[in-house]
Formats: sequence, C-alpha cells, structure tokens
Amino acid sequence: MRIHIVDDDPFFLRLLGHQLTDLGFIDWAVFDQPQFALQAMENRAQWPDLVFLDLQMPGMDGVEVLRNLASLNYAGRLILMSGTEDRILRTANRVANSRGLHVTDVLRKPIEQERLKEILAAAAPMEQATRPPLAMSFGPDELWQAIYGDELVVHYQPKVDIHHGSLVGVEALVRWMHPEQGLVYPDRFIEPAESCGLMDELTMRVLRTALRDCHKWHDEGLDVSVAVNISASNLNVLGFPDVVQHLAREAGVEVGSLCLELTESMLAKDLMVSLDILTRLRLKGAGLSIDDFGTGHSSLGQLLQAPFNELKLDRSFVTGASEDMSKRAILEASLRMAKKLGMRSVAEGVETRKDWDLMKALGCDLVQGYFVSRPMPADQLLHWRAQWQDQGS
Repeated sequence: MRIHIVDDDPFFLRLLGHQLTDLGFIDWAVFDQPQFALQAMENRAQWPDLVFLDLQMPGMDGVEVLRNLASLNYAGRLILMSGTEDRILRTANRVANSRGLHVTDVLRKPIEQERLKEILAAAAPMEQATRPPLAMSFGPDELWQAIYGDELVVHYQPKVDIHHGSLVGVEALVRWMHPEQGLVYPDRFIEPAESCGLMDELTMRVLRTALRDCHKWHDEGLDVSVAVNISASNLNVLGFPDVVQHLAREAGVEVGSLCLELTESMLAKDLMVSLDILTRLRLKGAGLSIDDFGTGHSSLGQLLQAPFNELKLDRSFVTGASEDMSKRAILEASLRMAKKLGMRSVAEGVETRKDWDLMKALGCDLVQGYFVSRPMPADQLLHWRAQWQDQGS
C-alpha cells in the first residue's frame, strides 16, 4: 500500500514514518508542504492508496487540500488529522464526503501505535483505494447498454445480529462490469444515470436481480432478507409499490423478505406523494429503512410521519466512535430514538473490533462493515456464512 503523509510538523512526519515502518509499511513518502504533495499526485499512476492529511497548516490548509484532491478526482483513502477541536475535525470530514472523497478516519494527533495498526488494517482492503480512476463520464448509450446488456452485477454485504452473530440479511450493492474500464463502482455512474433519466431502469434491474438471488438463498436454506437502495424518482411513481409486489411474486419471494433503503433528503421533495408510496409499500409487507441517518436535510417531523421500521446509522458516526465522544453521543441519542419508536437499528461502517464492541454495548441490533465482511457475489454468501459461524463471532 502506497502512503503519503502531508504535515508541516517535521517531528510528526518523522514519528509517523517510524510508526509505519515498524508496522511493516515501507512504501511511504512525506511532504511538509501540501503543494508538493499535490504536484506529486498530478500523475495518476503515482497516486497513493492512503493519504494522512493534517488540517491545520500555514499557507494552504487541509480544507484547501481537500478541494484540490476533489478536483483531481482522487479515488484513494484519506485520514484527516489535527490537534484542533473535534467539532472542526467532524465538519472537515463532512466537507470531504460532500466532495466525493473517501475518509477512513478522523484523528487527533498524536496517533497511538495500536490505533494506527487498526486503521491501516481497515484501510488496506478498501475497494476505493485499489480501483483505477475513470477519466471520463458515461453517456446515455453506454448506460443503456449497461442496464439492458447484462453488464450490471450485484454484490452483497452481510448484515448480522450483533448479539447472536447470526446472518439475518444482506445489502445489494450494484457494480458495472464495463467492457473496457473493468469493474466500475456506483459513485462513477449513479449520477450520470440520474442525469440521463435512467435511474428507474437501473433500480428495477437491481431489484429483479436481488429478489432472484434471495429466492436462490431461500432454496438453499439460507433465510435472509435483502435490502435494496431506491432512488428519489421511485418516490414520484404512485404505482411503484405494485411494481415491487409484482417483481417479488415473479421471483417467488415474499415481499416481507425485501427492505427498501432511502435517504432522508428524498422525503423533502414531495412529502405527500412519498408518504402515499411508502405507506403502500409497508402495507404490502416491505421493510423501509432510513439510510445514512443524520446526514440528510429533512426535518425530524417529516421522518416521524413516514412508516419506517429500520434506522440505519451513517458510517461517518460509527467508524471510530469508540475514540470520539461526540460521535458516541450522537449514536446513543439515535439508538434511544430508534428503540422508543420501535425501529430496528443498523450500524454501517463497522470496521474494527472496537466499532463492533461499542455498537454492541450501545444496544444496536444489526451491523455491517468490513469487520464483518466485504461485499461479495451472491454465490459466495453460503460459504461465507459457514466461515463466519466457525469464527464464533
């Protein structure tokens, strides 16, 4: 794994460099001025997999660096660092995420060796760090071919009961096996698909595939539910619940085995139409999950009006929360609310044993993340379940 360290403090640069070497990482470089780091990244072939970035630097500060990394379409991982207050660190994290950057963790300096080891273990296998950047956007013809030419593939990330360790469901995550670019991840084609008006077609393709795979798992004795992300455009179609019911019957699966995930901000567009559709989905037996809870723009009053039965905690609050009292406070409040409303809670972004232990202590119901498993093809789930059970987690 190639690592860059960007910090104006010579002592910290030496310290972190020694720590990385002690942990067996030898491909790292230090930059005491962010301009030099950005110049080194102008050649995409030399992009690092992981960047440690100090936020508080003279001249060009860390937020300015984030802006420049976003303009380069940097696709690797970031660890944000500073000696400043936690609230500033969290806000910088949100700035990075809003610009499409991928933050593994947000840390106060100095970094303890054991904590550094955990972070690097979680960051090393990340899909984002290893995928090649795409230099072009995709047009409607290519996207149409992807959807109707069977170029889309669906991988599944397990969701497990944190108290018993049992597999209870999976989340469907779409990928595109592009004939020239190879495996393309959704952050590269979802926005173009929305712009081209193809999100309904894409969602239907993923739904159909996920339900078909769910039927196969049930036949193999694997009693799991499947969660599928829907788009804002689905909440404009009053007949969407009937389409979902038809697709479930077509696949031979009960609608109750399906959970539809949507973000808070989707409700802000046309609340009454959304409530009409969501209520009918629940009446037909589908589960409804608020995805990325805490990052949207809807009011709490709007959320309480909708018939959600699952609250999904955003990874930005979950990952590393054992070391961040502010994150923990948000999680505690969210979990208390979910419990009082009778909603099942799911934590995404559980990357380490500390994340797992904290979510268990706080009473979360289900978890998913790289500590449990990376997303996998449908035919690997049965084997993964057997291995997971053998671990006794």
